[in-house]
Amino acid sequence: MSFLNQLKSQANALQSREGQQRADLEQHTAQTEQACRSILHYLQDLARQLKVIAPAAPHLTLDGKTPWPAMKLVAFRVDARKKMLRDKEVFDYIAMGWQIVPQVGQPAGGSVSVNFPPDLERVESRLALGGVKHERKELRHPEKNTLQALRFDYITESRGNVTVKPEHDEGLLAFRLVNLEGFGVVNTSWPASRIHSDTLDELAKLVVSQPSRFV
Repeated sequence: MSFLNQLKSQANALQSREGQQRADLEQHTAQTEQACRSILHYLQDLARQLKVIAPAAPHLTLDGKTPWPAMKLVAFRVDARKKMLRDKEVFDYIAMGWQIVPQVGQPAGGSVSVNFPPDLERVESRLALGGVKHERKELRHPEKNTLQALRFDYITESRGNVTVKPEHDEGLLAFRLVNLEGFGVVNTSWPASRIHSDTLDELAKLVVSQPSRFV
């Protein structure tokens, strides 16, 4: 084979690989978009039902020792945004959020005190995750003025959410779950090809604090 023919062979092989890669990307994108449409439709329907039901919230505590009162999930809302990818409009993200409020009465005041760095980090993280209104106060020794502890005065109202971020090139959906099982964040991914009603039912169970296989 002449050198020119060797170059032609290399070029043909490269074009073939590039064509296959483009085909794979298009297939992954199409599957991911279909999954996003299914997720958006499911979450919109779910939000409508949960607005009526106002399901019980999971057990909440900022420090692991001071429990919040019985809480419920209310004010469900769904949002979705688009972006451009390879000259096509595709989903950027889909989200469902809600408020967490007392089952009886209005949000009330509470407080926790911490004096060790790990406890402080945990409490501050949970306050931030939940968007909990609070004030931080230093507790000092009355005579020596040394710092003894930090006290957080808070209002028993929080929020939770599910955010779905599509990864079109890989054909994946990345789920970020905030405050579904108490204060905390869980991240998990599902292939777009496995997004169907049974899968989303497991997500719904997680939202309403029922046993779930979603994560």
